[in-house]
Amino acid sequence: QYTSALTYDAVQVMTEAFRNLRKQRIEISRRGNAGDCLANPAVPWGHGVEIERALKQVQVEGLTGNIKFDQNGKRINFTINVMELKSTGPRKIGYWSEVDKMVVNPLDGPLGNESSGLENKTIIVTTILESPYVMMKKNHEMLEGNDRYEGYCVDLATEIAKHCGFKYKLTIVGDGKYGARDADTKIWNGMVGELVYGKADIAIAPLTITLVREEVIDFSKPFMSLGISIMIKKPQKSKPGVFSFLDPLAYEIWMCIVFAYIGVSVVLFLVSRFSPYEWHTEEFEDGREMQTNESTNEFGIFNSLWFSLGAFMQQGCDISPRSLSGRIVGGVWWFFTLIIISSYTANLAAFLTVERMVSPIESAEDLSKQTEIAYGTLDSGSTKEFFRRSKIAVFDKMWTYMKSAEPSVFVRTTAEGVARVRKSKGKYAYLLESTMNEYIEQRKPCDTMKVGGNLDSKGYGIATPKGSSLRNAVNLAVLKLNEQGLLDKLKNKWWYDKGECGSGGGDSKEKTSALSLSNVAGVFYILVGGLGLAMLVALIEFCYKSRAEAKRMKMTLNDAMRSKARLSITGSTGENGRVLTPEFPKAVHAVPYVSPGMGMNVSVTDL
Repeated sequence: QYTSALTYDAVQVMTEAFRNLRKQRIEISRRGNAGDCLANPAVPWGHGVEIERALKQVQVEGLTGNIKFDQNGKRINFTINVMELKSTGPRKIGYWSEVDKMVVNPLDGPLGNESSGLENKTIIVTTILESPYVMMKKNHEMLEGNDRYEGYCVDLATEIAKHCGFKYKLTIVGDGKYGARDADTKIWNGMVGELVYGKADIAIAPLTITLVREEVIDFSKPFMSLGISIMIKKPQKSKPGVFSFLDPLAYEIWMCIVFAYIGVSVVLFLVSRFSPYEWHTEEFEDGREMQTNESTNEFGIFNSLWFSLGAFMQQGCDISPRSLSGRIVGGVWWFFTLIIISSYTANLAAFLTVERMVSPIESAEDLSKQTEIAYGTLDSGSTKEFFRRSKIAVFDKMWTYMKSAEPSVFVRTTAEGVARVRKSKGKYAYLLESTMNEYIEQRKPCDTMKVGGNLDSKGYGIATPKGSSLRNAVNLAVLKLNEQGLLDKLKNKWWYDKGECGSGGGDSKEKTSALSLSNVAGVFYILVGGLGLAMLVALIEFCYKSRAEAKRMKMTLNDAMRSKARLSITGSTGENGRVLTPEFPKAVHAVPYVSPGMGMNVSVTDL
């Protein structure tokens, strides 16, 4: 109708313009100059300027109101009626003009109280049995009406009815579906169908706001934000391995530390050899003259390795570099050790106490790349519609798999999908809204978990039929409840306060933080291995020293080993049990040397 009115007014303006031209005796019936639009500059039609001027001068009253144009040919001084679609049809609620701008009738407009007149009417609220949104109470058989139900949406319906001032009756949707349109019959089912065909006045349920639904019903502002997520069966916790104390640092870092240790030891050995300040001589008295031995250097290759190992273990060593170059090597090695040990210690507790769960999949991409784990969605829901309409390669690939999978991967209810996940032994993943996924994760037997992030972003809204007088009132109620923080309180109440799994109590925390033998068994293995290696090296040293002693003392190897064994056990090699030590400290004063030319004029006191 509006397009027809504009067409009628356009014809009327053209008629009036040509009538004015004729009154002014301007002849436009002749052909005149045809003009050339492609010329540079363009040559206008000879009569075009006159017709344009006449059109701008037209001023009439048409079906769309006063018609008048400015110098640029734009319409001015017009008024637009503001209409609103009601259940009884369109109704004028105000107007807009350039002078007055928006003028709304406060009694009939959107700023008025649309819920007025609802006090004496019982609103039919359709919903669906879905935990924790709507659930039957344990003693529902003894109750009647709305008292039989409990849940998030039940509390939400109570608060909205309180703000809008109406009475309501909760009814469960007959087919147990949210709402989708049949591709063949074009008939809507579920709660959306009950709104479209007038069986209910409002739907308060976890109903996702989508484009196809918005075309046939109205949605309020979202009362909850969410997205599609992946639910899998929680994998078994894997305890730390025997050598889990190595996990705080990657194996590449451990290898680099070994090479750094060897490299520092070699560099320390080289700089100690080349630096003259690392060499020193030993002097001792021999008679009345000072005898000088050859120069020595404490930092041989083995002492360099021992110094580097002691510094890395933060235990120190009985030798230290004397030269500046050697001290520089030691200083940078100490700094390196400080950072590595601090980083290792900071991560060690977390790696030893946390029992990790290795998930077979982490994202939708992982699902699409494999076929061992089946995955599906709720039938006749927004999640299925999302995959069916998606143009993203990953989601399109997943939809191709789901619609052709045998047996079918689609389920009739969320409860059926959760049960299938729990019974599949990790071979089925269920795609559902993140809020429902988080809720089920808090329910016993606590064997499901959410993996990865959300695949999309959407919201739940309260639905009303097109043109319903409840729409604006419900919108304002949802916004008010959100500002008051009541929506968050309701979610905490039904998701986490009533959770059955939680994050663990005091006992579980103690079990988590306490180390068991399996956590540090690798350290004990290294200790036992080190002790065994030390015993083996001691045996080799014993045999080597016994052989050398046998050659020096010109005795049999058995006698030398027997003598060494007696020394090791009793600390004595003598027959009378006296303690003898194989080595003696050097004397400070050597025994005076008597030359052959000197007489034996030595008194007892000299001795």
